[in-house]
Amino acid sequence: PIAMLGALRRRWDAYKYRFVPWLALNLRRKRRTLRYVPESSQDKITSDEDVFETLLKLFKALFINDLSRQEHILSLLPEVKCKYLGLLTEQKPSKLNLCDQQGQHVFSPEEVLFDALGFSITRDQSSLVSAGTGVFVTKGFVPKGTVVSMYPGTVYRKHEPIFFQSLGNPFIFRCIDGVLIDGNDKGLSRSVYRSCSRRDQLGPFQMSDESWLTAAPQNPLAVGQYVNNCSREKAANVCYQEFDVPECFPVELKQYLPNIVYSHDIESLLRCVVLVTLRDVKQGEELFSNYYTVIN
Repeated sequence: PIAMLGALRRRWDAYKYRFVPWLALNLRRKRRTLRYVPESSQDKITSDEDVFETLLKLFKALFINDLSRQEHILSLLPEVKCKYLGLLTEQKPSKLNLCDQQGQHVFSPEEVLFDALGFSITRDQSSLVSAGTGVFVTKGFVPKGTVVSMYPGTVYRKHEPIFFQSLGNPFIFRCIDGVLIDGNDKGLSRSVYRSCSRRDQLGPFQMSDESWLTAAPQNPLAVGQYVNNCSREKAANVCYQEFDVPECFPVELKQYLPNIVYSHDIESLLRCVVLVTLRDVKQGEELFSNYYTVIN
């Protein structure tokens, strides 16, 4: 009986944040764990242009670091090949350009992240009791207003089927306009993401990143679903910010986007959610967010 009660308690702790009556009774008691904004148009810490430039900077560094394995793409886009070869010749010799004798890169995505943006992050046991996995800044310094992570997953528009994927799933993120992102990397959610990703692949061009479903994501920012909710003792140092990927996003860099739309026939921009720092974050700190944003 004790083991059963413990299992039920764990299931309830994972589900209660989606149970409307519990929310109505508890939100007022936990004001410190909420984030308040006056209106939806002001729910941005940094501009979309800055988010775009940050992602471009990192994704270009990842692409160059893995250039020896991009020949199938570069052969179809000679102008893109010239651009990246030009970037290599313009740059001073750096660790991102060093390769072994087989031409393969020798630096991890986390090292590329540090070299490009000045910090690295990783998943580890949370500092909160019974919180499971958390996300930490392992190296460097993250200034206020910096994109520090991304929330990966399948993007569902309003009224699209997500019932079965939502069962026992604590990783579903709801955007202001009702768009849902399923960030679960296991079970049915995992299968749906892989299916949609391979459906949208255009020859050698991958439209999304599947590696966040593994223990070694090629986009080191794609761990945002593991950022824990803040508490009375641990204040939030990041917040969620919605970002629609513009049509001009380079096709060769889409392989690092950790999101894919569920319905292929819907013509709209890809919705992503990034996590942006609310203050300066130092090496060794765990990232904490507000799971609830209240818009007056």
